[in-house]
Amino acid sequence: QVQLVESGGGLVQAGGSLRLSCAASGRTFSIYPMAWFRQAPGKEREFVAAISWSGGSTHYADSAKGRFTISRDNAKNTVYLQMNSLKPEDTAVYFCATALRDISWPTLKQGVRYDYWGQGTQVTVSS
Repeated sequence: QVQLVESGGGLVQAGGSLRLSCAASGRTFSIYPMAWFRQAPGKEREFVAAISWSGGSTHYADSAKGRFTISRDNAKNTVYLQMNSLKPEDTAVYFCATALRDISWPTLKQGVRYDYWGQGTQVTVSS
């Protein structure tokens, strides 16, 4: 079992920044890729960013490219999402997820490929 706990969400004005964290515990030695997804009210969950176990490979949704940066600290079993130049349309609950196997791109975008999910953290961007 793996437990994921997100933090760092909050209310921010448009143009502002937030850094989300996702701390993993439990069977962490088995963690392969980690990813961030988000779900806005009335919308389907969507992929935001993913990072490989080594951190050497990252992937982003078009909406996140150039504004968001995903990173990880394996010594702390934590993945981060630095979000800059936030827009009201970024408002959503952000979830981190991980899998117990390696996943290639673009399959990384598919939420059903992940085995464990956090409870989510709310990000609200005001205009």
